[in-house]
Amino acid sequence: MLVVLDGLGGLPLSPSGRTELEAARTPNLDHIASASSLGMLLPVAPGITPGSGPGHLALFGYDPKEYVVGRGALSALGVGLDLEPGDVAVRLNLATLDLDGRVVDRRAGRPSDDEGRRIVGLLRERISLGDEAEFFLTHVKEHRAVLVLRGEGLGADIADTDPQEIGVAPLPPRSLDPSSERTGRVMERFLTQSRELIRDEAPVSGLLARGFARYEVFPSLKDRFGLSAVAVACYPMYRGVARLVGMEIPGTPSSDEQAVALMEEQFGSAGFHFLHFKAPDARGEDQDFDAKVAAIEAIDEMIPRLSSLGADVLAVTGDHSTPARLGAHSWHHVPVLLASESARPTGSAFSESECRTGDLGVIEAKHLMSLMLAHAGRLRKFGA
Repeated sequence: MLVVLDGLGGLPLSPSGRTELEAARTPNLDHIASASSLGMLLPVAPGITPGSGPGHLALFGYDPKEYVVGRGALSALGVGLDLEPGDVAVRLNLATLDLDGRVVDRRAGRPSDDEGRRIVGLLRERISLGDEAEFFLTHVKEHRAVLVLRGEGLGADIADTDPQEIGVAPLPPRSLDPSSERTGRVMERFLTQSRELIRDEAPVSGLLARGFARYEVFPSLKDRFGLSAVAVACYPMYRGVARLVGMEIPGTPSSDEQAVALMEEQFGSAGFHFLHFKAPDARGEDQDFDAKVAAIEAIDEMIPRLSSLGADVLAVTGDHSTPARLGAHSWHHVPVLLASESARPTGSAFSESECRTGDLGVIEAKHLMSLMLAHAGRLRKFGA
């Protein structure tokens, strides 16, 4: 079982202070850590700040520098769309534009899910791209939606139209490579029609596009490691990266409590089990140190339910660091514990300071899967 506390790694607020994980009361994780191998993970490479996609791919045993996928494809997979090789997926924000076409609110006041579905349904019914491309448009949550374009000769090297600021007009969907020129034309047609259709649907009066990604099939965990796998995550993007590598998605929980209950129900149905918790990352991005501490403590209370399932190997870590001090992902190492009968205990708590002196040392995150397989007795000896 792999348990990921998104954005787990942190930084102290002062030179002599503690990180969020060190400040949190985590008796259950500490108890497991005292009998576990400990270490620190390097998500991608020194100094490189990873996105959530690369961070998770590394944890699943895929070199994120070799296996590259854009956020649009992960979002599309996460909401259950069945992609075909060559499809181009893009994330959309429902936004508010003024009468001169300038961005007033990049998220349209975070409309309700019902309102978001209504707007997306209107666009889906009325937009026509003719013979240029087939399209699939799905609401995700609040102001978020995802668009998939299908057709011959579509590339994904397109500049985002989201200017990331207010008071300016959306940027054009500019092609950055000749192979993506057709996609740029199709997106311009799509966005122009959408503006006309919803210009009077205040507060939603326009769309912003970002994260263009061309979908290609990845080898599955079954292909690479002989593992059947299930994934439990509340957020669509993380279900998407799990689907990308062939994991089964048994449900769509809406809370951490539901996620843990679903994992309890599913445990034993596959060889590999992935459970994702989002809150530490979200609170880190809010720059709320105390809230991130509280989020870690809330997860710790659920840990006994997971450890009691009896996984041969249990790994707990994060996909990257999100220090509240920075309010964003960072390049810092991430603590990891690996519990099994073959573990070599070296510490007494689950924290950055304890994990730095653990027997695993500092390893690239892409090697965690090999370690889990080794601890499960599933790897052959190398060489004679």
